[in-house]
Amino acid sequence: MELSALHHFTLLLSLSVVFDIPIPVSGYHDYGDALSKSILFFEGQRSGFLPQDQRLNWRGNSGLGDGWTVNLDLTGGYYDAGDNVKFGFPMAFTTTMLAWSVIEFGNLMPPSELRNALVAIRWSTDYLLKTVSQPNKIFVQVGDPTADHNCWERPEDMDTARTAYTVEAPNAASDVAGETAAALAAASMAFQSSDPGYADTLLKNAIRVFDFADANRGAYSDNSDIRDGVCPFYCDFDGYQASLSPHPPM
Repeated sequence: MELSALHHFTLLLSLSVVFDIPIPVSGYHDYGDALSKSILFFEGQRSGFLPQDQRLNWRGNSGLGDGWTVNLDLTGGYYDAGDNVKFGFPMAFTTTMLAWSVIEFGNLMPPSELRNALVAIRWSTDYLLKTVSQPNKIFVQVGDPTADHNCWERPEDMDTARTAYTVEAPNAASDVAGETAAALAAASMAFQSSDPGYADTLLKNAIRVFDFADANRGAYSDNSDIRDGVCPFYCDFDGYQASLSPHPPM
């Protein structure tokens, strides 16, 4: 799934303010129902130990050993598209978009769907916090994509290498670190009213991660020791500068 596809999906999800509003349609397509179920996509992509209220009960626990090779808990987060790799770059971007949908339209969402949206955001941010828990380092990916793509299997059954890919200063990671900082910052705004303590944790880490991104400028995919693992899947072809650009006041 390309970034553009993730962009389109999360923009569609931001229209979920119509969850409780019937939409007149022709034929047999119920777009209101489609919007109400769109958040379920993220529950289907969950990695880690699943909670009791997991609505897609055909999914089970998976990736519980993620991070053990580097002596760090890297469980949780989301698998990407139809594989079992956790790519930090698109996951952070998607989280940013989810958070902004709550910031912009959360007051119009039915309480149950607002909760589901916040849970989806937190499932990602809890993982992203783990990826930046060590100073001057960011874990950008879990899973060997080549091995994974050569063995199509359920996450619960995967037996391919769960390689943890990392970038450590002074090596560059402006794009993925900048997007991670954006995700944490946007999520801090989304949680400000419901969980101010968590919001504060997110913001403090967002500032720290942005400083790391700004100080170590360049594309993460240019690092020779991880390039074969992240390319051609989520290389930075357009430059890292956008991930460091401040957004205008809303």
